[in-house]
Amino acid sequence: MKLVTGNSNRALAEAIGAYLELPLTDCTVKRFNDKEIFVEIHENVRGEDVFIIQSTSYPANDNLMELLILSDALRRSSARRITAVIPYFGYARQDRKSASRTPISAKLVSNLITESGVNRVVTLDLHAAQIQGFFDIPTDNLYGAPVMVRDIQKNYKGNNVMIVSPDVGGVARARATAQRIGADLAIVDKRRPKAGVSEVMNIIGDVSGHACILIDDIVDSGGTLVNAAAALINAGATEVSAYITHGVLSDGAAERIAASKLKELVITDSIVANEATLAAKNIRRISIAPLIGEAIARTASEQSVSSLLD
Repeated sequence: MKLVTGNSNRALAEAIGAYLELPLTDCTVKRFNDKEIFVEIHENVRGEDVFIIQSTSYPANDNLMELLILSDALRRSSARRITAVIPYFGYARQDRKSASRTPISAKLVSNLITESGVNRVVTLDLHAAQIQGFFDIPTDNLYGAPVMVRDIQKNYKGNNVMIVSPDVGGVARARATAQRIGADLAIVDKRRPKAGVSEVMNIIGDVSGHACILIDDIVDSGGTLVNAAAALINAGATEVSAYITHGVLSDGAAERIAASKLKELVITDSIVANEATLAAKNIRRISIAPLIGEAIARTASEQSVSSLLD
């Protein structure tokens, strides 16, 4: 098999390659002067099982186009099978019509990926599970929960831990984590007056005397986490941390979290960390390279991937 990567997260691709003991395929992904993307594969891929490792994170449109053009180049080079490994699937938050005359962009992007020549998709913690059904090709949605649970068990052993969902929509995800570690569950009841703005209304559950851990898939502006942490501390929590799969962390989010009551925010390396994120003392990163590397190995050898979700 072959591993190919664009420019979205080369460090993660190299870590996956190291796990698989497989070097990245030599290829060029560059821009012309007018910012058109040019791709050239410098190795023979005819008849190969090729995996493109490319998150569609910021800049989302550039990274998406790199993925599409890489796929087209590989298809025209007679690759036997092309699997798009998308640790962070951009546009996932646009999974339904949120108002009149708005798009379902997640469906559009899934169509583009399929039409570019991709035969299979592997992704991580989709914002909405139903996005799997947007693809007309096999799609594996991995979960970061096993990686996070191991880290929680290592760092919070003996603590009176309570898992908290930052909103009602994330209850299933938080409950699954709580069940894995044998902890109780609480829920933050909030409303969102407009996109990117949240207000905590109530805490459902008694968090007094507990070390609370917020569980979610995406942290963008950080407003929800900051407000939730403050509300939990006010409700009697001894400390508040958060485990989030995708650290988008845009528009001063890292600084906002650094100045908040969050003891620690733990994110994965599905998205390249910006300078502010790396500088924040209460933001820590854990790697999902072994998880994705194992999924790639099992896909290539036609073994079960679902067991990785246990």
